[in-house]
Amino acid sequence: MEKKDNLILIGMPASGKSTVGVILAKVIGYDFIDSDLLIQRREGMRLSEIIAGKGIDGFLEVENSVNASIEASRSVIATGGSAVYGEEAMRHLRDLGAVIYLQVDYETIRKRLHNIRQRGVVLREGQTLEDLYRERCALYEKYADLIVREGSGEIEEVVARIIRTIRAGAAADT
Repeated sequence: MEKKDNLILIGMPASGKSTVGVILAKVIGYDFIDSDLLIQRREGMRLSEIIAGKGIDGFLEVENSVNASIEASRSVIATGGSAVYGEEAMRHLRDLGAVIYLQVDYETIRKRLHNIRQRGVVLREGQTLEDLYRERCALYEKYADLIVREGSGEIEEVVARIIRTIRAGAAADT
């Protein structure tokens, strides 16, 4: 299957996928899709309620199913931080377009994530945020077509860096 014209953002919770995604979509004239909101709409409850009701594995099954069913064109798709646990979904998302890992250092994530459970972050019993960070970084790197380091954290600069990275990649493909 030929790659399509979407940009898929992956990365840790609080890495700015949704915030950056909305602005990036506006700047390049694409639609914006937040997969966490698709999950909440399908299940009729917040992420934290799904995790509480179905457990972590049940939530991951729902997330994988929803992400694997996304159909889009000319869209920026922000995924949940745990999307990379769903192999079927990640294969599907890679078929939809370029997967971009928004890479943010651990200290920044730690400062941004105040109430991790309320936010609906998939954290197993006894697992620390640092454990989760290390585990997921390897998966983000595995699935990423492009890695964009957040750096200063200014949203407009991150968006500009993504656009430059995409253009550089497109130039290299020709």
